[in-house]
Amino acid sequence: MQVVFYGNYARFLEQARCALLDKIGYNYTEMAQSGYMWPIVDMRLKYVRPARFGQELRVIASLREYENRLRIEYRVLDHASGETLTKAETIQVAVLAETMELCLESPAALTDRVRGLL
Repeated sequence: MQVVFYGNYARFLEQARCALLDKIGYNYTEMAQSGYMWPIVDMRLKYVRPARFGQELRVIASLREYENRLRIEYRVLDHASGETLTKAETIQVAVLAETMELCLESPAALTDRVRGLL
């Protein structure tokens, strides 16, 4: 088939999400240090065109919501042409690591950092 296995897209999104969180200054290590976990509760993908073996890809991750949840949108592009191959979205929610209690609002550890970048 010469196309990328669909399961690899979750890994592509994870790499882009980690890079975005590093830019915000709130990566997974910092999340844990602040006492929160951020599980993914929803992931959606729309395969527009197949990515092929050996094709150089570019993944763009954009933060769309952060006050009550983390909603990140992604575009997987052909690096050479810029053509969109896949559109995706993940949603993460804050959970207190100690009690596993769901937080209805994002903690200041995240919101203060995002607002500082706006």
